[in-house]
Amino acid sequence: MTGRLEGKVAIVTGAGSGMGAAMVRRFCAEGARTIAVDVSGAQDDTARDAGANCVPVHADVSVAVEVESFVRLAVDRFGKLDIICNNAGIQGPLGLTADYAEEDWDRVIAVNLKGVFLGMKYAIPEMLKIGGGSIVNTSSMAALVAFPTLPAYSASKGGVSCLTRLTAAEYASQNVRVNAILPGAIDTGMTRGMPKEYLQGAIDATLMGRIGRPEEIANLALFLASDEASFITGTETQVDGGYTLV
Repeated sequence: MTGRLEGKVAIVTGAGSGMGAAMVRRFCAEGARTIAVDVSGAQDDTARDAGANCVPVHADVSVAVEVESFVRLAVDRFGKLDIICNNAGIQGPLGLTADYAEEDWDRVIAVNLKGVFLGMKYAIPEMLKIGGGSIVNTSSMAALVAFPTLPAYSASKGGVSCLTRLTAAEYASQNVRVNAILPGAIDTGMTRGMPKEYLQGAIDATLMGRIGRPEEIANLALFLASDEASFITGTETQVDGGYTLV
């Protein structure tokens, strides 16, 4: 099936690599005009790969004026906003809670949780103008189970899941759907940067016995963003190869 997002306008944050880049490529292939947002500069490479329907934007999702700006760009450039995937996230350093640096905590929360809040804050009014839209937030299986030495990351993703449910309830009657994806161990720069024993432990605990692919997350994001998911809101879907089953 092709053209599942034909006529739609989307924003994807964290679009420079990994899951975000996979979402951008898939959305553009399915007909969406897409704003690819990242702070790294790699969003330009993603946009080149995705084709003419993609516009790269350099922005920090934790800065309100920058989020407001790329939402405005989407509307000014393409006339509306149907979809936002609040995917940008950082892991932060490893450390026990009592040893964790306050500045590291603040930065992780700012990107992972405040960034999702800001994305929804500025996207929702534009969606209401056109009678609805779809928001897809990237949470994590760390929102469900404990990952010692990742206090800020885990707290931020728990917050994303809670905020997803709350916002879905607030706007369901106005046809703004809000859902979360909870990835497990996925082959991205973030996981490749983990200590090998930490990543291997996650893979060993995954019932399917392997790491996931960014495209497997993008497949779900596509479905949730599309009209095929028109009666789905407030969900949190694990894409973790069975990690959280046991």
